[in-house]
Amino acid sequence: MNYDVIVVASGKGERAKLGYNKAFFRMKDGRTVLEHTLSLFLEDEDCKNVIVVTSEGYMKEVPDHKKVIRILGGKERKDSVANGLNFVNSEYVLIHDAVRPYLRKEILEELKEKVETYGSACLGHMAFDTVKLVKDGVISQTIDRNQVFLAETPQGFRSEEIRDAYEKRKDSFFTDDASLMESLGYEVHIVIDPYDNPKLTKEGDFVGI
Repeated sequence: MNYDVIVVASGKGERAKLGYNKAFFRMKDGRTVLEHTLSLFLEDEDCKNVIVVTSEGYMKEVPDHKKVIRILGGKERKDSVANGLNFVNSEYVLIHDAVRPYLRKEILEELKEKVETYGSACLGHMAFDTVKLVKDGVISQTIDRNQVFLAETPQGFRSEEIRDAYEKRKDSFFTDDASLMESLGYEVHIVIDPYDNPKLTKEGDFVGI
């Protein structure tokens, strides 16, 4: 399956309290979080283009590679992804957070297979804790955690379908690309990730890595 990947690296990361874009945090081995995230895609022969969306001040910090295309992000995440979609040339596209550097190759392969078979797929993990629905500060319902799926990235789609979805819902708010596709009636298939693939977000996430 030939695909392009959009890596979103334009967030400010205020909760990380680093004072700079968290995708460019240097880990213990001296490489940035972004470099770790990109490495899997750069090594994958099926991946034809790695479209890195970031802010103007970080363009020169993006690794130089024949697959890498650097473009400017937008005001919000959805604007950055929309910008990235303009540069996608492959039949399929994966959309991935720059600050998820722990994706494993075998999980990527499973996701690719699901996307090629069904057209839309979302990576994530099942909830382990008891899940409560809260209204006005009071628990209103306990939800069966076996039916709760916590979304991660990458999420993958047929390129033309996700482009069309972005155009139709360009004025809407959505928290991830899978929910956008769901809103238009697409079936998004689940790929369970049994490993840790966290999004580095909070200040403590950067301690010791």
